[in-house]
Amino acid sequence: MRWALVKVCLAVTAMVVVAFAVPLGLVVQEMASDRAFSNAERQAATIGPTLSITTDPVQLRKAVESTQMGAARRMAVHVPAIGDSPPVDIGEGRAGAHAVAETRRIGRATTASVPGGGSALLQPTALGSGDIAVVEVFVPESEVSNGVTTAWLVLAGVGAALIVGSVGVADRLGARLVRPAERLADAAHQLGEGRLGARVPEDGPKELRSAAAAFNAMADQVVELLANERELAADLSHRLRTPLTVLRLNAASLGDGPAAEQTREAVEQLEREVDTIIRTAREQRPPAAAVAGAGCDASEVIRDRMSFWSALAEDEGREVRLAGVDRTVRIPVARPELAAALDAMLGNVFRHTPEGTPFAVDVHDASDAVIMLVSDAGPGIADPDAALRRGNDGGRDGSTGLGLDIVRRVAESTGGDVRLGRSVLGGTEVRVWIGLDGRTRGGAGGVRARRGRRKRRSN
Repeated sequence: MRWALVKVCLAVTAMVVVAFAVPLGLVVQEMASDRAFSNAERQAATIGPTLSITTDPVQLRKAVESTQMGAARRMAVHVPAIGDSPPVDIGEGRAGAHAVAETRRIGRATTASVPGGGSALLQPTALGSGDIAVVEVFVPESEVSNGVTTAWLVLAGVGAALIVGSVGVADRLGARLVRPAERLADAAHQLGEGRLGARVPEDGPKELRSAAAAFNAMADQVVELLANERELAADLSHRLRTPLTVLRLNAASLGDGPAAEQTREAVEQLEREVDTIIRTAREQRPPAAAVAGAGCDASEVIRDRMSFWSALAEDEGREVRLAGVDRTVRIPVARPELAAALDAMLGNVFRHTPEGTPFAVDVHDASDAVIMLVSDAGPGIADPDAALRRGNDGGRDGSTGLGLDIVRRVAESTGGDVRLGRSVLGGTEVRVWIGLDGRTRGGAGGVRARRGRRKRRSN
């Protein structure tokens, strides 16, 4: 917008300069020409009294040479034949005989072009005998254009100064208009990146002040809504403590045995998750920032969670296969986050496939990423893209549509992504790509994941 204002001002100023400078230059040129010929007329008039008294060539020559133009050899006198006297031409005449005769015939001053440049003023003068003599004064081109070049240069300089000055003023005004808009855009980017304290000074033109005030009000409302959301999540999570306490007491009374031990472990895990939710909800930053820089051993987390899910798999007659978890695999994801993502994927297997359906968990350690695969032999997912959208439960009972979104956020926090496809077992395969050392995944997959995330945020 700033350069657009400068261009408009430049165009308008240039048109104004041309509209005034060109006519003014032409007027100056015309004035210079009038001044030169007026001076020639005055010089021609000085010889008139002599012609009215005598036509003697000697006296006329003396009179011509005594004038400024005569001394400069720029004046001539053409006397016609009077009686028996032949015509007399005094001085160096440059106009042709035809121009002299035409001036004598019409009886008024005329101008004639001179070969080689310049003009000749022909002034008729009455003689005592009643005849008409013609006084010729040569006007060179330098006198006709005297001062015109200087005038054009001055006008061009003034016009250039006006254009440069107007561009400078327009640039300053444009900067004054654009700066508040740039601050507003920068604050919007900061707010989009999660810096909730971004605000805009309410200055500049009226429209931009209104936009800045609206943005600040929106930012305040966003902060308030997020605070209310965090408090609500914390309150709801806190309400779960009472039934969890009852469950823990009941689990303690179950006695010994594998089922009782698994129940107690599940209650303890649930209590830890509730505590984590309360802590992260109370903080002023998102969970991803709270665990930035944390890491864990993916193999150890998978073995730990499979010890929990294997009991349920055994009860339902599911065959379980693990691969790649016999060695340490470090990833830049906090242990609770990875455990929650793994529980979400395994929970989907148990929730959406029939009993007796086998499944497998594989870990592949590449040079720049770690790939986790959760595969099953179930019926599969009809629309994988829709299943990855947050809150989409596909109309299935017992599903909130948030499980795979948890997995996706964990993967994207490392620069990776999540894909759904057909597994070698015949059912669904969830492929989780986790980037190492904060490096983004190369190739089209990572690009699509990031574009998809931006598209979802913009909707």
